[in-house]
Amino acid sequence: MLAYPSRGAATLWEPEPEPDAPALTALLGAPRSTLLRLLAEPLPTVELARRLGVTPSAVSQHLRVLHATGLVTRARDGRRVLYRRSPLGERLARHGGT
Repeated sequence: MLAYPSRGAATLWEPEPEPDAPALTALLGAPRSTLLRLLAEPLPTVELARRLGVTPSAVSQHLRVLHATGLVTRARDGRRVLYRRSPLGERLARHGGT
């Protein structure tokens, strides 16, 4: 009979480390992390641009990247497209210091 000790058993009951507050910004960059934080509620591009004080096209470029990576979802509401954090985006925003 061969027996091997369990790997990582010593850390099994340790609490999860606290997230580093600037981690999300370091990962995504300031504009995209700010957008991800704002998208706790569904918002259109124009409203995001107004809140951030930038052009809608600048917001659209960042939203395109966040959508392509699965961090935000989009849904049509009449003539508007509403963006919101996806479940993956929620976890990242929650553990990234928001």
